[in-house]
Amino acid sequence: MLLCLRIENFALIDHLELDFGSGLNVLTGETGAGKSIILDAIDAVLGGKVSSRVIRTGTNRAIVEATFSVTPPLAAWLSEQEIDLTDDNVVIISREITTTTSNIRSRSRVNGVLVNRQLMGGLRDSLVEITAQGQTVQVGQSAQVRDWLDLYGGDSAWQKRQNVAAAYGVYQQARQALEKRRISERERLQQLDLLTYQVQELGAANLDDPQELEQLNQERERLNHVVDLQQMSYKVYQALYQDEQESRTAADLLADGEMTLTHMVEYDSQLQSLLELVRDAIAAVMEVGRQINAYGEALEADPQRLEEVDERIRELKQICRKYGPTLTEAIAYYEVIQGELAALNDSEQAIETLEQQEQLYLQELLQVSQKLTQLRRQTAAHLESRLLAQLKPLAMDKVKFQVEIMPIAPTATGADKITFMFSPNPGEPIQPLTEIASGGEMSRFLLALKACFNQGNEVGTMVFDEIDVGVSGRVAQAIAEKLHQLSQGHQVLCVTHQPLVAAMADRHFRVDKLVINKPRNSHDEQRTVVRVTSLDNLTTRREELAQLAGGKSANEAIAFAESLLLQAANHRETTQPQ
Repeated sequence: MLLCLRIENFALIDHLELDFGSGLNVLTGETGAGKSIILDAIDAVLGGKVSSRVIRTGTNRAIVEATFSVTPPLAAWLSEQEIDLTDDNVVIISREITTTTSNIRSRSRVNGVLVNRQLMGGLRDSLVEITAQGQTVQVGQSAQVRDWLDLYGGDSAWQKRQNVAAAYGVYQQARQALEKRRISERERLQQLDLLTYQVQELGAANLDDPQELEQLNQERERLNHVVDLQQMSYKVYQALYQDEQESRTAADLLADGEMTLTHMVEYDSQLQSLLELVRDAIAAVMEVGRQINAYGEALEADPQRLEEVDERIRELKQICRKYGPTLTEAIAYYEVIQGELAALNDSEQAIETLEQQEQLYLQELLQVSQKLTQLRRQTAAHLESRLLAQLKPLAMDKVKFQVEIMPIAPTATGADKITFMFSPNPGEPIQPLTEIASGGEMSRFLLALKACFNQGNEVGTMVFDEIDVGVSGRVAQAIAEKLHQLSQGHQVLCVTHQPLVAAMADRHFRVDKLVINKPRNSHDEQRTVVRVTSLDNLTTRREELAQLAGGKSANEAIAFAESLLLQAANHRETTQPQ
């Protein structure tokens, strides 16, 4: 419950403190007196949108402070946010709004602790609910109507709605993955063509040995120099083993050395090891001679093989230029793109899998959405009967009301478009509420709707801003009684021009807009301010009701005001819980 509201430099209010009570609190006053400014201040302190215009002209800072009594849900919220209660066991919410030449800033505090706007939004929902005739726009919005219906459906509806939101999130992920895959399909096909060509080219090149190019270069050098190699091998053979001109060869010289060492060993056995080395050298020279002779004899020109080698070298060099620069790197690249090509080919299967997953998750979404739709239809039937019952005492006992639920593509909130349908007069076709309801009918509809939500509603304070506009007489009396009924379970704040409604109040405030003289040293001589008077005694309250009823405190108006107060007192007494 809102206990106290303190406002400084907010719009036309320079300084104001209001103490509210339980039950029905009413604000009255002339049109433009500033009643709605007070409700705007309540909205602002609870995180509502503000602009620089809310700051009183001539100042650069506005402050709104609201004090609420503590309820168990509010205490739990404070504990969750690690915010301590005050010594008076209340919650003080404040908002400071400042302006500079370039921007506007605001800070919100709960019991002195800074909180962000998101937290304030969650706190607001448990403290105050504001209803105004301007909510006609919301009544015409399917999303808002859907939220109201699910709120009326209670925890079961919200649980099913959470299930839908979760299923929708999974479906969206699958759909986005499929869409992304489809978008990349052109790139995949282009890459597939490129890699297919490259794999075919590299595969046809038979790249098995990273040293092949080096080996081919060596073979080409050998084939290009066959004659030179033959001549040089024969020359080596002659120098080592046998000379056609009977010149002494290396083998002959080593044989002479062997003979001499053999004689020396007869006199000194220590030379035996040297003799063995010479003998080994003779054997090695003879072996080299035989092998080099065989090598030379085996050499022969092979133009065809040389052409094959040259062609292979050109092929490998081309491969290295495109995929290298070395043959080793080209072979490594070949192995990589084989894997990439396999993956691209497999992705054809992947896109089919993604399509299957999307359809699977879509079916799951449709199933949970259908369960939510079924519950909404049950909830709608209950709301229809209950709302008609609430409208009946508001002089709308002949109306027709229906919650129309039409199928749409599934969303995070279900697969339903929900519209409030209405017919105020017998014989008239039922149509969307916002298209056919008059201002007075819309006022009563909103009041009845809030009455339907009253049971189990944990909001402590309900605010109604001129909810009775466009009605009079018996309808105004019915609205007054309905507001009083709501105030039995909640604190109700109501801005009204109706004396029948004001007479039903437990606390009555009159709002006035005054022009006051400013100090002599100020720039302007006069300034407009808003003042609020608590009508605590019978005389002042009777005069205010007379002013609302007759426009002046005439005897007839006073008598009418007295009758209203008596009628309200009788109604409160007869409806007071036993």
